[in-house]
Amino acid sequence: MAIKQIGKLNKRYKILISFVLILLVIAVTGFAYVQQAKPTYEGSLAIHEIQKDTPVYFDEFGIPHIYAHSETDAMVALGYVHAQDRLWQMELMRRIAPGRLSEIFGSKLLKTDRFFAGIGIDENSQQAIAQLDKNSASYKLAQAYLQGVNEFIAEGTTPIEFQLLGIEKKPFTLKDVHNVLGFMSFSFAMAHKTDPLLTHIRDRWGAAYLADFGVEGQWNTMQLKSANTPAIDYTPIATALAQLLESSPVPPFIGSNSWVIGTAKTQNKQVIFANDPHIGFSQPGTWYEAHIVTPQHEMYGCYIAGVPYPLLGHNRNYAYGLTMFENDDVDFYSEKTNPNNTDTYQTKSGYVAFTKKTKRILVKDSTAVSVTLKSSVHGPIVNEILEGVDNKLPIAMSWVYLQQPNPLIEAVYRLSHAQNVTEFHQSVGLIAAPGLNVMYGDKAGNIGWYASGKLYKHQNRVNTNFILDGANGKDDQLEALPFSKNPSAQNPAWNYVYSSNNQPEPIDDFLYPGYYLPKDRALRITQLLDAKNNWNKKAVSEMIMDNTSAASPSVARVLLSQLENTRCSALEKEALAILKNWKGSSEIEDIAPSIYYKWLTHYLQNTFEDELGKTRFAGFLTTHIVKQLMEPQLANKLSPWWDNVHTPAKETREQILSLSFHQAIQDLEKQYGNKTTDWTWGKVHQVTFEHPIGKVALLSKLFNVGPFPVAGASEVINNLLFVLEVQPVFQVKAGPSTRRVIDFSDIENGWSILPTGQSGNPFSAHYADQTELYVQGKFRKMKLNATDIKKSSTLLLLKPVD
Repeated sequence: MAIKQIGKLNKRYKILISFVLILLVIAVTGFAYVQQAKPTYEGSLAIHEIQKDTPVYFDEFGIPHIYAHSETDAMVALGYVHAQDRLWQMELMRRIAPGRLSEIFGSKLLKTDRFFAGIGIDENSQQAIAQLDKNSASYKLAQAYLQGVNEFIAEGTTPIEFQLLGIEKKPFTLKDVHNVLGFMSFSFAMAHKTDPLLTHIRDRWGAAYLADFGVEGQWNTMQLKSANTPAIDYTPIATALAQLLESSPVPPFIGSNSWVIGTAKTQNKQVIFANDPHIGFSQPGTWYEAHIVTPQHEMYGCYIAGVPYPLLGHNRNYAYGLTMFENDDVDFYSEKTNPNNTDTYQTKSGYVAFTKKTKRILVKDSTAVSVTLKSSVHGPIVNEILEGVDNKLPIAMSWVYLQQPNPLIEAVYRLSHAQNVTEFHQSVGLIAAPGLNVMYGDKAGNIGWYASGKLYKHQNRVNTNFILDGANGKDDQLEALPFSKNPSAQNPAWNYVYSSNNQPEPIDDFLYPGYYLPKDRALRITQLLDAKNNWNKKAVSEMIMDNTSAASPSVARVLLSQLENTRCSALEKEALAILKNWKGSSEIEDIAPSIYYKWLTHYLQNTFEDELGKTRFAGFLTTHIVKQLMEPQLANKLSPWWDNVHTPAKETREQILSLSFHQAIQDLEKQYGNKTTDWTWGKVHQVTFEHPIGKVALLSKLFNVGPFPVAGASEVINNLLFVLEVQPVFQVKAGPSTRRVIDFSDIENGWSILPTGQSGNPFSAHYADQTELYVQGKFRKMKLNATDIKKSSTLLLLKPVD
């Protein structure tokens, strides 16, 4: 008996030992995999294209500081280190514009590929590259960068995402660079979400329903055209395009803040520069920081994945950044087909044939799909490349980016190599699209704001907020404006320039149309800048984290004035008292913004969803126009939107706002309890930085970063954006992609912060090491001092191959 028990124990012991050994093997193998998968931040590597030893110092946040004997070697080094931290992101970015996401993600992204393959960015990139001057510095240095990227592809470790998705590594080309810039430009546009929706409202509900949208008053040099044609539902175009951008694994560019303070308003009598471009959140984030030093050139820049020159940058002489102009550079045209031959369409000179081409889209784990694409003289026919959209009436998309010479690679090179303010301004003029507010400041005391983009106006006073007539020969008569007419301000008497995506003043009595954002951030920025003349770096860093809305308290007062107070419960009266005393702040511990924004979401749903329907209403919430119209619509007692068209009664403003308030309080009580002290903003307003593969639940903890409670809100300076839809928690979708403060009196120690980290490699120590600082509103140094850099860095020496 004892022997049998001993035998059983031995057997169990052997099983346990085997199990432990298996776990040990797995642990050792996993550890070895993680170690070899990490980026290389120290040691030495032989690189084929490097001509002389090039030291790269990675500081405590993984920012590479590259010291090279030539700019060519510096660019090779930059390409290599950029790829080792962001190759996965580079791969995603280069695949969107040519329509190649389905190759790695399968048929779920076929809709996205059909659209982007159809609009022609890839062909435009091919043409742009063919026109480059092969002897120019911009071309040669871009090729050097790509040599560095491709060296890592050939010799470096394969990112885990490539292994999980079975992606074959292939070299990068200049066309890939241009395609990345093309997608970035498209994501700036707002017309594709807005014009079809406004056209539907005009044709279905009439001009009275547009009175609150500002399409006449805001753009008062234009007038609404009467529409005598039968109503056609164009909103599936807007909905489909909004859904494509929402489902894209790469975030869109949205808005931004920037201000540059002149010497007369700063404590140390030197320019101070601030910028925080607003972009959809993702992991990895948008920007990769790098510092290049050569005998001829120095630049500390923020780079987009796969692009060799920084879109944001500074050195000892000047600083620059950008916000989105939000100008209207996309028009939609309704084409009239020949009833006897649908392959032709009407123009002012008769019927002409559509241009056709066929593209083959590869789909992972499925058969390839062939897509026939049509274009008119105005541009690609978008309703034939969007799923769920009626293609009986062709709609063409006319986009400046595809129709004008647009040497973007040369332009971004020159922005980062300008020798003075005049050269910098001229460089901005090379950009036909996208529309940007390019901000500038220098050590000589110059400050400037320059709008980029090829601007034009329609000669027949048509309103470009609506789909235009492609057949009448009038709606497409354009007058191109010279770059000298672009909005700008240089060294103004008020001693600062700023941009927060708001409407520029008219030029020659022409108010340029666009999809501008409301006054909230602009009002707050000017209030703060006007109030003092002793700005320093610390004060500017506090301003860039300002969480107070200058406009929301007045909107709250309108809401409160309409409430039927006698119907309020004790809990509701307590909530009203909190909101009455609100000054517009949105700190994590505040309670008022939870009440205010919950109320707004129900107001919008109860006011607009009955006319628009659920799908159109969801698309409407993603447009800038919803932010513009709330204040005037709330003030308009006679707005037709107040009536619920599904009920026999005619609802009033008071009834809709009262109902919305009661629903908001019910939501908060249900979610957080009946104590208003538990309704803090940090519980309601949160952010997760999501990786495309992190959408898979089992992998989310490895790839995603968050969630975190965050201060800020939509349209405060610390612009952490969420969709104003009824939801338990406001999930922040976008916000400052970086925050930068550069004081020319302390140029070697500018401040910056990224939302997560410098590296896109989940095994890197720098994958998410800035997140806590970011959500707390803190900064780190952008170092230029060589001694300071070397003291806190690891050294990776890139050497020529023997």
